[in-house]
Amino acid sequence: MPIGPETPMPGAAPPIVVIGAGGIVRDAHLPAYSKAQFPVAGIFDLEVTRSRALADRFQIPKVYVSLQETVREAPPHSIFDLAVPASAMLDILPQLPDGSGVLLQKPMGETLEEAARIRFLCRQKQLTAAVNFQLRFAPPVAMARDLIQQGILGEIYELDIHVTTYTPWRLWSFLETLPRVEILYHSIHYLDLVRSFLGEPKGVYAHTLKHPKCPNLSSARSSIILNYGDTVRANIITNHNHAFGSRHQESYIKWEGSQGAAKATLGVLLDYPKGKPDHFEYCALKDGAEPEWTPLPLKGTWFPDAFAGSMASLMRFMEGSSGALPTGVEDAFKTMALVEACYQSSEGGGTPLPVRAS
Repeated sequence: MPIGPETPMPGAAPPIVVIGAGGIVRDAHLPAYSKAQFPVAGIFDLEVTRSRALADRFQIPKVYVSLQETVREAPPHSIFDLAVPASAMLDILPQLPDGSGVLLQKPMGETLEEAARIRFLCRQKQLTAAVNFQLRFAPPVAMARDLIQQGILGEIYELDIHVTTYTPWRLWSFLETLPRVEILYHSIHYLDLVRSFLGEPKGVYAHTLKHPKCPNLSSARSSIILNYGDTVRANIITNHNHAFGSRHQESYIKWEGSQGAAKATLGVLLDYPKGKPDHFEYCALKDGAEPEWTPLPLKGTWFPDAFAGSMASLMRFMEGSSGALPTGVEDAFKTMALVEACYQSSEGGGTPLPVRAS
């Protein structure tokens, strides 16, 4: 029975300084670091009561009261975990010590122009910086990647991502003021994931739109087709306002290849933020036998375990035990370019119907 690899850990984890104390830090970052035994040296948030509450809950020794104090008193060789809205990154990055390790929460800015400015700052300050595209490190995704690398699924020609869930958008009130929401803050995960498996697409067709039951958001549904030529297909379909109970909710990634297929269920989206268990199964074709699907056990789930994966990847690159930084800012910029292409495609409105002569 194939068993996927566990997330490689660093030899010695450096201290982490968290900037931001919102729900994602409470529900994912800090639980993941606790499970992985990564030392969190301190935390800062503009609302000090939130950072103090998390410090008490996760035994964090230091609560900083300003960004200046955070930078000044951070332990040597700290990794700064920027769990802040994209709009804040350009203000924070210039204040970090040159040469630091930094993990940026996705997205890498709110536009491709901002992403370019973030990349420039990281280069200028010689930051070892990665973006927290943690879905790449989710246990069911790692399982699929391992099967593909073993050749069990053959050549992949289909990657399908389907999300029909009910998302409690009230948890992120800042999104109501933004002109870009669904692709930039959610489907960006899937765009990055597709790139990690299939490389760069030739182009993209996309439409992102409002939901009538969520009128304060600029978008809550998207349909995206990535163009990989004549034989490879990648689709992303999302609907975050399926308010009709759990019976027909879906949250899955499916890979199909010349020798087999695999399907991963991302349980956290089916009852966010409480979540349900992730699930993984695969089918390997055998000559003369009926196709049969086999479930494989998983250690951990997307939330919170994958968040340890993205941090561990950065730590290992910084210590030299890994020569690759999969979600480094240079690669993340390509995901941001794909996001930009999706919005341009959506704004283009598609191909008009041909006019018929009367």
